[in-house]
Order: sequence, then C-alpha cells, then structure tokens
Amino acid sequence: MLGEFIDKKAALRFSAVYDEILRKWPVPAEELEIETRFGPTRVRRCGPEDGPPIVLLPGGMGTSLSWYPHIAELAARHRVHAVDTIGEPGRSVQTAPIESTEDCADWLAEVIEGVLAGTGHEKVHLAGVSRGGWLILNLASRTTDRIAGVVTFDAAGFGVIGRSFIWWSFREIFRWFLPKWLLRLVASGDPDVRHTVRPLLFSALKYKQQLPEMHLFSDDELYSIDVPTRIVVAERSVIHDSRAVAARLESLSPHLRVEVVPKTTHGLSLEKPELVTARVLEAVSVKPGV
Repeated sequence: MLGEFIDKKAALRFSAVYDEILRKWPVPAEELEIETRFGPTRVRRCGPEDGPPIVLLPGGMGTSLSWYPHIAELAARHRVHAVDTIGEPGRSVQTAPIESTEDCADWLAEVIEGVLAGTGHEKVHLAGVSRGGWLILNLASRTTDRIAGVVTFDAAGFGVIGRSFIWWSFREIFRWFLPKWLLRLVASGDPDVRHTVRPLLFSALKYKQQLPEMHLFSDDELYSIDVPTRIVVAERSVIHDSRAVAARLESLSPHLRVEVVPKTTHGLSLEKPELVTARVLEAVSVKPGV
C-alpha cells in the first residue's frame, strides 16, 4: 500500500525529466530531506534566511517543480519551501501507508515542524494548489498551532470530483501538445511552462498512488480554521460550483476570504500565474486578526 513507480525504468525516466526541469529553478536553492513517519520528504528551500517562511504544496502529480514560475518573486524576500508531496511522484519516498485524512494532516504537520526547526520562526504561511490546497485545509481544520495563514487555489474538498474533471483533463492534455503559437491563442498563460512540465506529467503517470480519498469539508471544519485564510477558486472550475462555494463560505467565518477568478478553469495556476504569485505575497503580508 505504498506509492511507487511501476518499475525501475519508469522511475529512472521520471528522475531524468525531473533533473532537466530543475535546471529552470530560477534562484539558488538547497535540498532538504525532512524525516516523517511516512517517509523522508524532499523540500527545496530558497530565499533569505530571515525571511518569513512559506511552504508551497503542488497539485496532484505536480511536484514542487510546478512552482518554478513563481519562485523568483516569492523568494526575493521570503524563505520559500517547495514540497514534493509524500505518496506522489517526486523526490519524497513513502515508507509507510497513508490510510486516512488524519494521516495526511500528520504528515504535513511533521513537514512544517521540520521546516521551522532551527529557524527562529514559530509559524509558516501555507499555499497550495488543488490537492495541495486540500492538504492544507485538512490540516488547518484540525490545528493551526504552527500556521500563520493560508491561501489555496481551486482546492479540492468543496465538491465531488467526477466526469467533468476527467473530460477537462483530456482537453488540457491535448492542448499541451499544440505548438506554442497556437497554444497562445487557445489558452491563457505562458505556453513555455506547459511545454516544460509536459514530460514530467507524462512520466509521472507511471507512478501508482495509494492515497485516501479527499473528503468534502464540513461547515464545522472550515469554521474551526482560526487564521487568515484566502480561498481562491476558478469561475469555470470542474471540481466544484465556484459561485456556490463563495456563497457558502463568505458568511461562514470572519477568517475566510473567498475570491472567484473570472474566466479561469481548474488550471488557474497556469492560466493566471501573476495572480497566484500576488495572492501568495498578499497572504503573507496579512497579520493575524486582520
């Protein structure tokens, strides 16, 4: 019941592609291996040592490398930690089963403790895309002892993921094979990014995940989050009804702030990278209680 590649050849292929994309990481960084009870977790750290710490979680199958277009600006003044999620393709190595949402929360809490160790900081800001956003909210709904603030981008956990997501995924994959000049006409965002991460995505498809289902958040869970939390959703999301999410959350808690981004899909982080970077920086600047 551990996540792993189907064979050694697939693992080596993924690793080679990973290394190739890693060359695009725009600032000097160091690789950390944080021990957790589910296995060593790879974290890429960059930015000034005294900067406010940020932890970045990717979407499913995305790896920490999916954040590379945002890193230069984020790491200019902040200590940024980009995570390869345990149980998914990446440089983290799962050694124990993750069997429940509680296990998911425990893993992330241990990663945060490892990030903060010896830094002099007591809390981190968390930012996550899709499944990464779900992992963050899943932890924050249980404890915010080490969390200063949260921002998520079209996070899972607000609707049942079904056929609409599958059809959207197929359409997106088709677009990624279009020449850059045509991709610019049919999709928002930088076509270079899609072409860069495309081989990583396809090599990651040979990884077998063994992860628990992402549950839907209850009102009580979301109400219990007591730190500044910005939930950014795509207007045309295929994993939930964005307007319904906004209507539900706007009056639920003074700590929750919802933003619906017009004319975007579940690929929001690719379609509006400048907005994603700006919202992370804005979230870090918000003081507790504001």
